[in-house]
Amino acid sequence: MKVKIKKLYKDSVLPTKAHATDAGYDLYAHNLIRDNQANLVYTTGVAMEIPQGYVGLIFPRSSISRKDLILTNCVGVIDSGYRGEISFKFKRVNFVEQHGDLLENDYRKGERIGQIIIMPYPEIKFVEVDELSDSERGDGGYGSSGK
Repeated sequence: MKVKIKKLYKDSVLPTKAHATDAGYDLYAHNLIRDNQANLVYTTGVAMEIPQGYVGLIFPRSSISRKDLILTNCVGVIDSGYRGEISFKFKRVNFVEQHGDLLENDYRKGERIGQIIIMPYPEIKFVEVDELSDSERGDGGYGSSGK
């Protein structure tokens, strides 16, 4: 599958994979913006044209475990109609009042900050019914599967 991608800046880095068998393509930090909720918004310097019928899911990399950051929306959804710059918005796990420079373990320009997986999704038609079929779990909520 071919996905059109646009570098928004001359020094933007295109997505890469470390291994041929990796599902996700690494995205790189281009710029850092702090929003008015003290979140760190890393832009990637790239925009893409995800084909209709597909979605781009952005996740943090496993290296996030060494950072004091969490992705604010857990998984980002890039719909096929979006043509803007892809970015990652992180929140500090432990809020630190900060003015100026980045903290020691924050991401820096050019570092891999997350990954994108592009997947097809089915067209869904919801059918309203009066009853649902029985199942082993039934309507048991959180933790009801016993594991």
